[in-house]
Amino acid sequence: MSNPPFLMPDTPSQDESHLKVLRLLESDPGLSQRDLSQALGVSLGKTNYCVRALLDKGLIKMQNFRNSQNKLAYAYLLTPAGIAAKAELTASFLKIKVREYEALKDEIAELRREARQPDAET
Repeated sequence: MSNPPFLMPDTPSQDESHLKVLRLLESDPGLSQRDLSQALGVSLGKTNYCVRALLDKGLIKMQNFRNSQNKLAYAYLLTPAGIAAKAELTASFLKIKVREYEALKDEIAELRREARQPDAET
């Protein structure tokens, strides 16, 4: 199965950033870019770049609404393509994290074996 075209050009770190943004916006579409920036621990500029990329790919859309202070605000809504991309990215990262977990378990087991062995030089 090949990747959908909207996932092809991104790097793994961009995919991870996109997944984090998609997850945050799915749980709270009213988050501002400043809120996203704080939640992600990245600059507002990087957040804006990521949001723009998701908008350009059609994975999210902006919807105007008025908040309680009577100011114009935006909600970022996942599109059907965004929901599909989030599912695909989630499955991909789950596979990666399981492989990392298994490798780490093996490394810990090896370190425990080595720690039990007397030092050969003494």
